[in-house]
Amino acid sequence: MSYFVTGATGFIGRYLVNELLENREGEIYLLCRDGSRARLDALIAQWGGSPRLIPVTGDLRADRLGVDDAWIAENKGKITHFFHLAAIYDMTASEEMNEELNVGGTRAAISLAGAVDAGVFHQVSSVAASGDYRGLFDESMFDEGQGLPSAYHRTKFESEKIVREESPVPWRVYRPAVVVGHSETGAMDKIDGPYYFFPLFKAMRDNLPSWLPLVGVDLGDTNVVPVDYVAKAMDHLAHLPDHDGQAFHLVNPEPQNTVELINTFAAAAKAPQFAVPIDRSVTNRLPTALLPRQLRPGALLGAALRTTPAHLALSQTIGRFGIPPEVLEHASFPSVYVSKATQKALAGSGIAVPDLESYAGTLWSYWEEMLDESIRSNRAAVSALKGKTVVITGASSGIGLVTAVQVAKAGAIPILVARGKDKLESTKALIESQGGKAYAYGCDLSDLQAIDALTSALSADFEHIDFVVNNAGRSIRRSLKLSEDRFHDFERTMQLNYFGAIRLIMGILPKMREQKSGHIVNISSIGVLTNPPRFSAYVASKAALDAWSNVVSSELVGDGVSFTSIHMPLVRTPMIAPTKMYDRFPTISPGQAAAMVISALVERPHEINTLTGNLGALAHTLAPKVAFRVLNLAYKIFPDSAAARGEVPPAPTSEQQMMARVLPGVHW
Repeated sequence: MSYFVTGATGFIGRYLVNELLENREGEIYLLCRDGSRARLDALIAQWGGSPRLIPVTGDLRADRLGVDDAWIAENKGKITHFFHLAAIYDMTASEEMNEELNVGGTRAAISLAGAVDAGVFHQVSSVAASGDYRGLFDESMFDEGQGLPSAYHRTKFESEKIVREESPVPWRVYRPAVVVGHSETGAMDKIDGPYYFFPLFKAMRDNLPSWLPLVGVDLGDTNVVPVDYVAKAMDHLAHLPDHDGQAFHLVNPEPQNTVELINTFAAAAKAPQFAVPIDRSVTNRLPTALLPRQLRPGALLGAALRTTPAHLALSQTIGRFGIPPEVLEHASFPSVYVSKATQKALAGSGIAVPDLESYAGTLWSYWEEMLDESIRSNRAAVSALKGKTVVITGASSGIGLVTAVQVAKAGAIPILVARGKDKLESTKALIESQGGKAYAYGCDLSDLQAIDALTSALSADFEHIDFVVNNAGRSIRRSLKLSEDRFHDFERTMQLNYFGAIRLIMGILPKMREQKSGHIVNISSIGVLTNPPRFSAYVASKAALDAWSNVVSSELVGDGVSFTSIHMPLVRTPMIAPTKMYDRFPTISPGQAAAMVISALVERPHEINTLTGNLGALAHTLAPKVAFRVLNLAYKIFPDSAAARGEVPPAPTSEQQMMARVLPGVHW
């Protein structure tokens, strides 16, 4: 058994190839243009460099996909499954591009499938083939006289029609709904579908209180599925016997209300949500069914959105957040996609569509951390960072990882430092795939000799080092009572958070003095200002770094070297994961924390604090005895961590959650 796959470097294609590698045997031939060979080679390396993966040079625009005649002759009769995924999946693409790649590419693909006498031709179509058909649309339906309101709809319909009428070999068709990122990792590689609205959610979160209700419009129903479901279902369905000549709907069996879907993502972003004063519970009671279809409310709204004045108005409003007017126009589906045949075929496989609520937060986090492009249009950030080198410690995860991705998008060159070199290489590859440049250096920052070797290498490898972000750190949550026989906790925390940080700075300072410029950002803690109980080892180490930076700032200001201390509130990172009660506490995301780091790099303030942190510092200055009494109350309310006691963590109590909300961001 062997496979031929077009579009293997595409989003769905990558996950399908992975499923074939894990579940099937035989060679997998991957169509690739000459210009995309490096990208394919990088993916093959990510797949473990399996010898089963064999690139085949070709082009979607050429007859028989431009595959060499000798290869066709050699493999005639050997390709069991021919998967055609290469296409344009973009509602905003031009008519010419849709025609050339979707229609022309499909015709070239079935020509090659016929030339090699493939066993089955698998066409990845789209629910867009249903066009503006209103009502139930099942897998047996195709040409129902529906209108095709855009080039994307038309070419998806025509591509599927070509397969149905012209394929020289048996065929199967798969119609995915709107495909979003991986339900477990959130991984996504492009902005499409609901992702167009994510910059709006971010702006709402950053500028409006989360409790503020906003007025929305009932746009109808949509349908969203994660890419891992699509890939797993395709792999399973393709190998079932006796299903040739059938179409499969890879959709959520239950239509998703558009406003509810938007609110689900808004909730994941901690942004305000939309209320719909007049929805279908009201409009369905009106005798609109008696009206001609073009005069019904939904049709009138759609027609209005397609007008030039509406496009101009939308461009100047939601368009400023990167939402194309045509996306809003097609935000919902008039068709309701029935998938009974598909569900029956998948029965017993364990493959099912997960609830959006279970993975919306994962999708949002991945977008905010890896795909958010807003920094590219931030003139101040680009001006301050373009072409500059930024050493970032702890760059393999959390705040360091997101900061590295963001500064690279602003044109800076992140120098990634962490103990795990493999993870750094993955971060480096991600940055380079997004058009950036990065370098990776493995180093154990608790080893002073290793730090000396690192700073020597950095000084030799780079003409200038403009910024250092001291982000790597260790946190320990343990009361003094449980630390009396664990003095090594204090030594280890101080070794990494204080000695390691200043050793790195002192090793890079000669380079900064030489170039008469440099800025160092220390990721400190809100605990330095609020002094929460049980964090004596951690807070002391961060306070030591703060004090050292404050002292040397006066010595180095004449050399053009400056410092910023960020008293970071509680951040949702792997470092706090062991303390399970934090799962229900107010935290900021790594993306929000990275935004604070970017502000420190661009504006270079002496320190960045939160309101809670400032209030804590003020309380300790004006009423220290009262502050200690309040903290003692917190000491009694919040027990030692389950890890410190060797127990299973209990759910947080109402008192704990109340104090966490009253004083958000504090490490309790």
